[in-house]
Amino acid sequence: MSQGPSYFFCGVGGSGMAPLALIVQSRGASVEGSDRALDQGRTGDKFAWLAARGVGLHPQDGSGVTRSDQILVASGAIEETVPDIQAARRVGAAVMSRAELLARLFNAAPTGVGVAGTSGKSTTTGMIALILHRAGLDPTVMNGAVMKNFVTADSPYASALVGRGETFVSEVDESDGSIALYAPTVAVVNNVSLDHKSMDELRALFGAYVAKAKTAVLNLDNAETAALAAALPRERLIAYSLSDPAADLLGSDLVPAPDGVAFRVTARADGESLPVRLKVPGAHNVANALAALGACVACGVPLAEAAAALEGFTGIRRRLEVVGTAEGVTVIDDFGHNPDKIGATLDTLHAFPGRLLIMFQPHGFGPLKKMRAEFVDGFAERLNPDDVLLMPEPVYYGGTTDRSVGSGDIAEGVSARGRRAEALADRAACGERLLSLARPGDRIVVMGARDDTLSQFAAELLERIGARALV
Repeated sequence: MSQGPSYFFCGVGGSGMAPLALIVQSRGASVEGSDRALDQGRTGDKFAWLAARGVGLHPQDGSGVTRSDQILVASGAIEETVPDIQAARRVGAAVMSRAELLARLFNAAPTGVGVAGTSGKSTTTGMIALILHRAGLDPTVMNGAVMKNFVTADSPYASALVGRGETFVSEVDESDGSIALYAPTVAVVNNVSLDHKSMDELRALFGAYVAKAKTAVLNLDNAETAALAAALPRERLIAYSLSDPAADLLGSDLVPAPDGVAFRVTARADGESLPVRLKVPGAHNVANALAALGACVACGVPLAEAAAALEGFTGIRRRLEVVGTAEGVTVIDDFGHNPDKIGATLDTLHAFPGRLLIMFQPHGFGPLKKMRAEFVDGFAERLNPDDVLLMPEPVYYGGTTDRSVGSGDIAEGVSARGRRAEALADRAACGERLLSLARPGDRIVVMGARDDTLSQFAAELLERIGARALV
């Protein structure tokens, strides 16, 4: 990176692309990029911020890729038919995936902390980032979501940290198989469940990933990660659990609250037992916290110091994020998009009173088809009788994809199981329906991924609820 290469990020506004672009820019590279969202006039504030940071922005029509010395970085969602890719082929520019570039940076670091698993990666990564930052290790961190602890007026989209220390912390993704590219010093796996690949494929990917690590931090409460732990030599394992006393780090005595959760962490090795009070709610976040504590202990941070730092963790944007309350109706913005994440959100919210009015916008037609039964089961089993699920069609920005299973199929399946679910024409129709249903004491939950405008939609709902009361 020291020779100042020139990178062009195709999809530069993406949650996994923008932070990576800023990391390579900090290492002396020049950075340009394009994005369909920019061309379509969406999330203008983010692109204005990138431009202010010195990222050159172009239409996604190939006009920005003009030289053979450019390196075009493509996100996983970009297809060969995109003009930028075609332009790169035409001028002889190198083309690499986002994962290939990230893995190259990660593997070059003296200490690489990889955070993997079907759910909880962004939160665990953010927790590790805060602990290592406060411990003075000055890590570089690549997250797929905004870490609230590091948001400032100059960095409103703080999904990356550019540090000078020897530790590189990153989410690593199994959905596209790119987890195979990483050679972690510390390998965290929160959980393994059906998402984008078959279970056999996932077992092979996670097994190979853990086998490379000096230390693996694994969850004994998930059957698949417990199996990974059973296959490792004890000296290479830090196991954590909310129930198994054989774990190296045991979380117990959970006391939930709407704005957080208290618990006790006990280290098996020496019996050290510490109280912890998180500012984020839910048992799933206690599990995330144990994973983060295990990773930081593996990096040499004393448990007591790590636990104290963790109490300052303020969360990840769009993870059970309360937008506000108007006229007794609370609006919550949440990233839940697969059955496990959705289940964790619903379980956390159902620990406290109030009907849930859920608008779930699926993040693609492919996941709906692959996990149709799991989505139906998850909602049917976790919705309360008075909850309401509303679904527009999945996110679709163009390209080739099988659209044979849509939101109507999920809503129909949930309704057949005795819970209230409706598929509506679009998100605007869902908004109108939510406004017609909402009454004091309700909680509106806006769920979905791969669409930055969901947060804007949630904020507008809150505003309209407040304005309605004034009429």
